[in-house]
Amino acid sequence: MNNTLSHILENKSLNADFKKIAEKVIGGERITAEEGIRLFDADLSFLGSLANFIREKKHQNFTYFNRNIHIEPTNICVFDCKFCSYSKLLKHKTEGWELSEEDIIQKMEKYKDQPITEVHIVGGVHPKMGLHYFANLIKRVKEIRPDIHVKAFTAVELEYMCRKAKVSFEEGLSILKSHGQDSLPGGGAEIFDEQIRAEICNDKCSSEQWLEIHETAHKLGMPSNATMLYGHIEEPKHLIDHMNRLRNLQDKTQGFNTFIPLKFRNGDNQMSHIPEVSVIRDLKVYAISRIFMDNFPHLKAYWPMIGRNTAQISLSYGVNDIDGTIDDTTKIYSMAGAEEQSPSLSTQQLVELIKNVKRHPIERDTVYNTVKDYNNFVFEKKDVKSY
Repeated sequence: MNNTLSHILENKSLNADFKKIAEKVIGGERITAEEGIRLFDADLSFLGSLANFIREKKHQNFTYFNRNIHIEPTNICVFDCKFCSYSKLLKHKTEGWELSEEDIIQKMEKYKDQPITEVHIVGGVHPKMGLHYFANLIKRVKEIRPDIHVKAFTAVELEYMCRKAKVSFEEGLSILKSHGQDSLPGGGAEIFDEQIRAEICNDKCSSEQWLEIHETAHKLGMPSNATMLYGHIEEPKHLIDHMNRLRNLQDKTQGFNTFIPLKFRNGDNQMSHIPEVSVIRDLKVYAISRIFMDNFPHLKAYWPMIGRNTAQISLSYGVNDIDGTIDDTTKIYSMAGAEEQSPSLSTQQLVELIKNVKRHPIERDTVYNTVKDYNNFVFEKKDVKSY
């Protein structure tokens, strides 16, 4: 046990509930949903110490990133999520974009000789872009870069694709896998509580469907990530319920790589009247996520949404991954009011960001194999355009 935790447990003023939780966590025992909810009343310093203990027990001082790019085929969407600043309904098509297959292939051609390891493909749910369209697109992407990992389509997109194509989730995912899709991102989870979901995203796939799609992907050998949207109308009990459903599925499949809490941003959407939560709340959510999600290997802070500074701080609150280079050329982040308006970092910038808070930078691939250890690497020159 490290000195910080010893000091906490020896603190006679520590609330008995929190001391019991700390003792369970340090002993490797799972905490209950009720204890998870209780943690939202704890001091940030206590949460940070406990989360950092878990983080370093699992990953030492390592902090992961990858060299990836994001491609959004369209922001035109049939759904009307209240928190979304990005997607545009078909009736607002003049405000949206719709890339052709050739547009997307041209984007990929630009990265043909770049050392990226992943392409992340998500977007709005467009009625003209169906299952077989995307299967063919993935096949063409793999023809350009056979080695690249294709992480594509949220459960929201997949539910619509399969429904329109009149195939089961297993059939639809099998088709995509056979054409080259390797894994699923974690988007579209939002909050699983049905009452909250009905208020903020009533027309998209249900919580049950989201979980079923990811369970099916895991069954087919396709790993995935999981997200949670926090900082809007939810309460701590809803966040813990969300995490508990994911924790239960992970017990069953062991198919999730990473848990990614996503901060609600109130720019230009139907929930703009709701104030954004503080950085203190951000760090609490990260820390509690690390404490509660004991069977998830990794916890990611998505640096474009919370900003580089908060991402750095989060590395002391349970986080061990800050995503990647991204090079997102669309407006998805600026439209949502994110901290980073043009989210793109070079490998050197990411390494320096991690080293500046005394962490050990490791470039990974999508499934967390080590690509390169940058702890003792010295860059010859500063090149912000290098992937």
